[in-house]
Amino acid sequence: MSTETRPLTIEPVKPTTNPRPVDLALLAVAVAWGSSYLAAKDAVTTDGVFGFLAIRFGIAVVALALVVAPRLRGLVGTEVAWGAVFGAILSVILALETFGVTKTSSANAGLIISLTIVITPLLDRRVGVPRLPATFFCAVAMAVAGVGLLTQSGGFAAPSLGDFLMLLAAMARSVHVIVISRASAGRKLDPARTTLVQFIVAMAVFVVLSATTERGVVEVAAHLTARSWFLVLHLALTCTVFAFVVQMWAARRTSAARVSVLLGTEPLWAAAIGVVVGGDPVTIVGVLGAALILTGTYLARTVEGQSDRTDHDAAADAMKPTAARSSSSSSSPTTVPIAAVARSTAVPDAAGWTPVVAKAPSSASSTISASISSRWRSARN
Repeated sequence: MSTETRPLTIEPVKPTTNPRPVDLALLAVAVAWGSSYLAAKDAVTTDGVFGFLAIRFGIAVVALALVVAPRLRGLVGTEVAWGAVFGAILSVILALETFGVTKTSSANAGLIISLTIVITPLLDRRVGVPRLPATFFCAVAMAVAGVGLLTQSGGFAAPSLGDFLMLLAAMARSVHVIVISRASAGRKLDPARTTLVQFIVAMAVFVVLSATTERGVVEVAAHLTARSWFLVLHLALTCTVFAFVVQMWAARRTSAARVSVLLGTEPLWAAAIGVVVGGDPVTIVGVLGAALILTGTYLARTVEGQSDRTDHDAAADAMKPTAARSSSSSSSPTTVPIAAVARSTAVPDAAGWTPVVAKAPSSASSTISASISSRWRSARN
């Protein structure tokens, strides 16, 4: 194995003259992630979660390995070590999400997991980092109120176990994003190789856990119907591998803001598919709760993104000599080490990685991207 990882030179983003193909591809990823909640709910039962996830990740590992095969010779120990850490956390996320989606509606699952967007900045508070603006906390309160209404849409009662598990998954996903962001800072981690290691570790965890249940991998596989196999392939190939490839491709052909907005529509697709295809009930209280969650998370992402850009620009400007500041409009390429990949892999998941340029996964989605990491973001902002 190579002991050296060369930095990736990223040229200034040059949006294509015809952005439609890129927009459609990113929307396809958002729709796929949105559909993953219902797909997981239809394909898996509570007693077969670990076996199901082992099969799903096994397929994803094989497919992704074929895609990134030319880069595997450059695999280094640092990527293996951090990929293993990311994979261990990812296995917790996917277990919580998959168990959760079996105990709640797919619409609720897709909306609640989007709270990752507001939870991540709250957890990622470091010394020397300016406080978040008051507007962000208003957005958080709005999103939390929305979750309260959403879980009470069927009448006053304690939130379901599934809703609670999805909330825990959102918190775990935030931890995943933060760990990836901090681990990638100052390290030369290749996103493709690190993601592959991450998936291999998650698959291994699920294989081991499935052996402790009454329904192991072989048992679950033997009882999957043709429809269930189709859904497993959709989760493994479309929501994971396809999403990863599209994000890597689109990141060089459009703006960070455009990617964030398009991938950020995932909760909308999750709710729409859950209602239209899955037959999830619609109530006035539930609709109001969903609207508050979507508005709150969108506002939080916007406010936090603006705050980060302001801090980044101020810090960069302070470090420039006076003469350099006057010529900062130059468009020379930036050389940075490629970062670790984390949205949500494929969750029901949305795929295991986080939106490429979103501060946090829009939802489970919400961990190919975070995965494509803060390095991509900092190189392009």
